Amino acid sequence: MESIEQAEKPRTGRARNTLFRRLVDIVSMPSSGRLTQQDRHMAADILLDMLFHADNDDRALCARRLAESKEAPRRLLRYLAQCPYKIAAPLLELNEAFDACDLRDVAMTGTPDHRLAIAKRKIVPGMVSDYLADAGEDHVLKELVVNRGAELPEQAIDKLVRRSRDVPELCPLIAERLETIPSHALTLFWWADGATRKRILQRYASDRLEIIDSCKDVFEMMAEEQWADPVARKAIQLIERRQRNRAALERSPFDSLESAINAAALNGMDAQTSQEIGYLSGVKPVTAAKILGDEGGEALAVLCKATGVKRDFLPVLWVALQKELEIEEGVVHPQFKHVSEVYELLSVAKAQTILRYWNWALSSAYSPGAVQSGTEMPEAANEEAEFSAAQRTARLVFGR
Repeated sequence: MESIEQAEKPRTGRARNTLFRRLVDIVSMPSSGRLTQQDRHMAADILLDMLFHADNDDRALCARRLAESKEAPRRLLRYLAQCPYKIAAPLLELNEAFDACDLRDVAMTGTPDHRLAIAKRKIVPGMVSDYLADAGEDHVLKELVVNRGAELPEQAIDKLVRRSRDVPELCPLIAERLETIPSHALTLFWWADGATRKRILQRYASDRLEIIDSCKDVFEMMAEEQWADPVARKAIQLIERRQRNRAALERSPFDSLESAINAAALNGMDAQTSQEIGYLSGVKPVTAAKILGDEGGEALAVLCKATGVKRDFLPVLWVALQKELEIEEGVVHPQFKHVSEVYELLSVAKAQTILRYWNWALSSAYSPGAVQSGTEMPEAANEEAEFSAAQRTARLVFGR
C-alpha cells in the first residue's frame, strides 16, 4: 500500500524546479530582440499550468519576480493576484500591468486584504472603485476615499454617501473629493460633524445667478398657464429668488416670521408654531421640521440667513428650541458660537440656494399634493407624486 501511495505522489525533483525557474526568468525578462511576445505568452501558459501544482513558496517566488513586470501576461498575473494575500501582495502593491477588469475580478474573488491593497494602488479605475464602494468594507472605503489616484464615479460617491451615515469618518473625506457634487454634499450635511458642515456650506453653496437670469421669463409663462404643470412648478421652486411667503403671511396668526420666532421663545416651540415658521419661510412642513430638529443647529443659520432674519433673532430661535445659549453667565456656548459663525459666512443668495434645495429634495419622497405648499405659487389639483431622482435623495436623508 505504501509503495502505491508513493508512486501516485507527484515528484518535485531537480528537473521540475529548474524548469519552473527558467520559465519565471523568461516571463519576467525585459523585452528584447531575442524574446518575442508570442514566446513570452507561451512560456507563461506553461508556467501557469505548473503553478496549479506548485506549493505556496513557489507561487510567492513567482509573484515577487513579476511584481514590477509590466510585460508579464495578465492571465498569469491574475492567477497570482487571486492567491492568498501574502502571495498576491507584491503584485497588488507594485504591478501596473493590471487593467480595470483584472482588478475588479481580483476584488470580487479576493479577501478584504486584497481589496484594501487595491484601494491603496497608485491608480484605481472607476469601475473598481464602484465595486469597492458596493462591497462596503469600512477600512477599505476610508483608504479608497483618501487615495487621490482613485477615480470615483458618481455611482460610487452615491454609495459612499449612503455608507457615511453609519461611518462618520467618511464624511469629511467625501466632502473634500473633487468628484463630490452639491446633491451629495447637501445630503451628507445632515449627518456630518460641525467642521464638515461648515466646509460643505462654504464649498457647495451657489448664488444661482446664471440659472435665475436664464429662467426669469419662465415665471411669466407659468403664470399665464396658471401654474398648472406640477413638474415645472416643482422645479421652479429651486430657482425662484424670493424666499419668504407673503401669501402665507396673510393667513398666519403672526404678523411676521420674527414674531413667530419670538412667540416660540416665549411659549415654547409647539407643532403649530413650527409649521407657521416653515410656511412663513417659504418651505414645506417636512423641511421646517428637519431644520428645526437639527441637532447641530447649522441648518438654523441657513434658515435665518436665507429668509433675511437678522442675527439678533438667531439666539432667540436657539432658545426657542431649548438649546443651551451659555455654558455659564457671560460665556457663549461653543456650539452656538459655531452656528453664529456659519450664519456670518453665508451670503443671503447662497443660503437661499441651500434652503431651496433642501425644500425641493427633503419633501420629494412625499406626495407633493398631500403637503401644503410653502411657496406663493398656486397649487394644482392633481399634482404628480413621483419625482424619482429627488425621492432617492430624500430616502437617503430620512433613511426610508
